[in-house]
Amino acid sequence: MTNAGLWRGIPGLCLALLLCSSADALLAAEPAGSWPQFLGPTRNGISSETGLIDSWPAGGLKQAWRVKGGVGMSGIAVADGKAITMVQRDGRQLVIALDAGNGKLLWQTAVGAAFQNPMGHGPRATPTIAAGLVHVFTGDGHTATLALADGTLQWQHDSLKGLGGRVADYGMVCSPLVDGNNVIVTVGAQAGTVVAYDTKTGKPQWSSGQGDSAGYSSPVVIKLAGKRQLVTFNGQALIGTDPANGNLLWRYEYKTDYDCNIMTPLSVKGQVFISAGENHGSTLLSVVEENGKYQLKETWESLGVQSVLRCEWQTPIQLGGYLYGFDNVGGAGPISHLTCIEAATGRRVWQQTRFGKGNMIAADGKLIMTTLKGELVIVKASHQGFEELGRQQALDRTRQAPSLAGGLLYVRDDQEIACFDLRKQ
Repeated sequence: MTNAGLWRGIPGLCLALLLCSSADALLAAEPAGSWPQFLGPTRNGISSETGLIDSWPAGGLKQAWRVKGGVGMSGIAVADGKAITMVQRDGRQLVIALDAGNGKLLWQTAVGAAFQNPMGHGPRATPTIAAGLVHVFTGDGHTATLALADGTLQWQHDSLKGLGGRVADYGMVCSPLVDGNNVIVTVGAQAGTVVAYDTKTGKPQWSSGQGDSAGYSSPVVIKLAGKRQLVTFNGQALIGTDPANGNLLWRYEYKTDYDCNIMTPLSVKGQVFISAGENHGSTLLSVVEENGKYQLKETWESLGVQSVLRCEWQTPIQLGGYLYGFDNVGGAGPISHLTCIEAATGRRVWQQTRFGKGNMIAADGKLIMTTLKGELVIVKASHQGFEELGRQQALDRTRQAPSLAGGLLYVRDDQEIACFDLRKQ
């Protein structure tokens, strides 16, 4: 969701950071109380944790700790007692590991020179933790893997240079996806839109697709037409590939202004949901295999300025047959409505107008949000209507979605990283 620090007053800025599905092998191994990757354990923004607060504490949320961070839009991954993110300071892009319980710095490793961009500096992608390794993607397109224990660099590739690509206008934002022994990133290069490396050795395994720009989304593995498929939302299209070998299965054109396809695709009852801002809209797509060929059909679509949902840089949350998301008005303008729609039909159920820009996750029947203003907000997750449980100022301006692990909520901006205790006392 990715995630952070960019806001803009000119048309066309959209940055993903910003984004049921994910890599089955990784998910099965993850214990409760971890948030090992972008959008959490199942890469859809939903946590299975319970026992969280039901009402807003009189004195606000309890802060567990707060430490200095650094510039960047990377979210926070949490596993094995460590909170991992990427920051930029002292002229370098750094991967840093904090003690998840107290915020103490455990290690930091440089993975590149500082990345500068007119729309915001620093790394964008969220690290992925799997099998004792940390996989990262820098703002200028370097893929690297480090040891979780001490941050030792295991391998690194300049993925764009190797595949003949260039840095996207707003930086490279894809949060790595681990599927089995492969780590997968979207690079948008001439020699491959998507590339897979061996997690341990960094040896290239396959590259797939040619010519599409990277866009600003992160890929996901979901089951469509009875088959596990790698689904990637790039700058021009939604594509399905075989995650084992990168073979292209199908392609669905979805051209958005400024290549701003940003959300991570969502599985909705065997179908796939996508949405984009810049007044583009939303589509629920059916994928059916017939005689070895894939047929694509819109179950419903709602496009243009009257669309029910235009997700600018957020991945909506699907709960109980409903989608909760931020509907952004205009070309990345300042107005966003918090919206609930029926996933199967696209029917709008309720809308809290002018709620403001933000990013969300879900747990224990609640939507837990950060706003662009740096507020923490908790809303009851109900299609019956909007009910805010509370809010407080927690950060400076931010775009990252929170991360939740063991009842602790991790958030960051360009200066600090903070942890709040959401457990019932």
